[in-house]
Amino acid sequence: MVHVLSSRILLQPSDPERSRVFYGEQLGLAVHREFGTGPERGTVYFLGGGFLELSGRSDAPRSPALRLWVQVEDVAAAHEELRAKGVEIVRPPVREPWGLIEMWTADPDGTPIVLVEVPADHPLRYRPGI
Repeated sequence: MVHVLSSRILLQPSDPERSRVFYGEQLGLAVHREFGTGPERGTVYFLGGGFLELSGRSDAPRSPALRLWVQVEDVAAAHEELRAKGVEIVRPPVREPWGLIEMWTADPDGTPIVLVEVPADHPLRYRPGI
C-alpha cells in the first residue's frame, strides 16, 4: 500500500496573477507557501485535507472532466460572501436529490468549482448507532 503523506491538485492557469486573485482574494483560500518570483511564481493554497497549487502557465483548454469539489460549512453564507466579492455564481445553492446542498462557480479559466454543504442529517455525517 502506498502511504500518502500529502496530496495536491496542480492547475496551470492561463493567467497566474488573475487566478491568484480569484483563489486567494475572492475564494479566500489561505496560502500554504509560495515559490519562485514575479508574476510566474507558484502559489500553494490550503484546500481542506489537501492543497491546490497554481504554477506554470498553460494556454491549453481545460479538460471538461476536471472539477473541484470543496466542502464548506455553510453554502448560503459562502454564496453571499462570494457574490459580494464579485464572483460569478454559475448556479446558486440547491439541495440536490442526494441530500447535499451544492452551489457552482468557476475559476477564471472556466474550471468548475462545486461548493458543497453536507447537512447534519446526511449519511455522510450522520450514522446511527456510532
